[in-house]
Amino acid sequence: MEEDLIAKEKARRRGGVPMLWHWLTGGSRTKPQDQIKLSRSDLRFVRTVFKEMVAGSGGEVSARRRVELIARLYPKLSGEGRTSIFGILANEFGPDELTVKLGIQAYLDTAEDTARRRAETQLRQALESPRIPIFKQFNLLPDGVKFLVDLRADVLRFISPHPELAAIDDELFDLLSSWFDIGNLDLRRISWNSPAVLLEKLISYEAVHEIRSWNDLRNRLDSDRRCYAFFHPRMPEEPLIFVEIALVQEMADNIHHLLDESAEVLDPRDAKVAIFYSISNTQAGLRGVSIGGFLIKRVVEQLMVDFPKLKTFATLSPIPGFGKWLDERVREGGDRLIAKVDHAKLCAEGNVQDPIEAFRTLMSREWQKDAGASAALQPVLTRLMARYLALEKDKDRPVDPVTRFHLGNGARIERINWLADISPRGLKQSAGLMVNYQYNLSDIEENHETYAREGRVIVSSSVKRLLQTPS
Repeated sequence: MEEDLIAKEKARRRGGVPMLWHWLTGGSRTKPQDQIKLSRSDLRFVRTVFKEMVAGSGGEVSARRRVELIARLYPKLSGEGRTSIFGILANEFGPDELTVKLGIQAYLDTAEDTARRRAETQLRQALESPRIPIFKQFNLLPDGVKFLVDLRADVLRFISPHPELAAIDDELFDLLSSWFDIGNLDLRRISWNSPAVLLEKLISYEAVHEIRSWNDLRNRLDSDRRCYAFFHPRMPEEPLIFVEIALVQEMADNIHHLLDESAEVLDPRDAKVAIFYSISNTQAGLRGVSIGGFLIKRVVEQLMVDFPKLKTFATLSPIPGFGKWLDERVREGGDRLIAKVDHAKLCAEGNVQDPIEAFRTLMSREWQKDAGASAALQPVLTRLMARYLALEKDKDRPVDPVTRFHLGNGARIERINWLADISPRGLKQSAGLMVNYQYNLSDIEENHETYAREGRVIVSSSVKRLLQTPS
C-alpha cells in the first residue's frame, strides 16, 4: 500500500518522491526533531493515507502499514506540521453534514417503532465521525494506545490557538475514557526491585516533590514507604498515575521531615497512619479521565489488608493556587483581608501602621527564617489559607484543584500545617503551608454525596475555628 501511494505521489510530482518519504526511510538527512514541516504535496500524501484508512482498503496487513506510516511520520514533525495534520482531520474527516440532516429529518418523520429504531441507528451512524475508525486502527500497533494518548496531549497543547480541534479532543477523550475505564487498569506496587526503566520514569514523572537522587528515591521506596501505580495492559511499562505513601505513627505535618533520608525507618507493621504525600499524573493526554480517585480507594483497601493496625488515612498536600490568589487579594487591599485580632502584632513587626503594608513588608523578606516575622504572619496566613480552601469558590466548587479532588473523593479538610514546605516552590505556591485531607472510612461515602449534591466543604473543628475568627 505504501508503495502504491508513493507511486501516485511520484506521478503527481513528475517523478519526484515526496520529501517526507525520505525522512521516514532515512533516505536523506533528517532535521532535528520538531523542525520537519510538510509541503502541500506531503499533505496530499497524508490526506490520501487517511482516506485509505477510512475506506479500509485491503486487509489487515495494508491497514497496519498505513498506521505504521502515520505513527512513524508524526513524531518527526514540527508543531506546524502536527497542526497541519490536525487541520486535515478536523476540516475534512468530520461527519457529513447532508447525511446528518437527512438522518435527523428521517428520525423526526418516522412514527412507527421499528422504523424509528432503524432511523435512530442510521442517525447515530451518520453522527459518528470518520476520524473514529482512523483512531481505532492504531490498536493494530503495539504502542498504538500510547500514540493516541500522546496525540491527545498535543491536541490539548494546540487547542487554544486552534479551537477547531475541540471536536478531535472530544472524540479522543471519549475513546480513551472507555479504554482506560477502571476495570481495564492494573494496580501494581513499585518497589526498589522494580525494573530500572520504571524507576527512572518515577524520577521523571514525579510532579509534586522532586526526586533529587537515587538515594532519595530509595528512601521513598523503603520498607516503611509504599508506591502504587495504575497501568494499562497496552502500556505495561508506563505508569498512568502513581501515589507515594509514608507509613508513620501520627499524622505528618512537615514534608521535609517526612522525606528526611536520615530519619529512622519504622517497622511498617507498627504504623498507625498512612500519609499520601504525592500523587502524580504522568500522561497529559489522559487529562479529565477519572482514575485518581479510584487509585486512592484501591490503595487504601490494599493497605488495610497488609497493615491491619492502620487507623488513619490522610494526605500531606500542597496548595498550588494559594500563592497566586494571595498576591491578587493583597493587590486589591481592603480592610477585611486581615482579621483585626492580627493587626497589632503584624504592624509592630512590620514597623508600619497599615496592616496590609505590614503584611507586604514582612512577606518581601525571608520571613521563614525570622522568628518574629514568622510568629506575626502565622495566624494571618493560616486564616487566609482556611478561607481560600473552604470559602473561595468557582461555580459552587472550591477554586483549589487539589481540594476539589480530595473533597470529591470523600475526604475532609483536617488541618493546615505551618512551615510544612519551605522549599522555594513551597514558599512561592503556598507560603510554606500544607494541608492534611483526612479520609475517615466511615464518613467517605456521606462526605462524597454531600459534596456532590450541595458542593458543601467538609472541614474539621480546628479549620472551622479559623473560619470563625471575626474580620
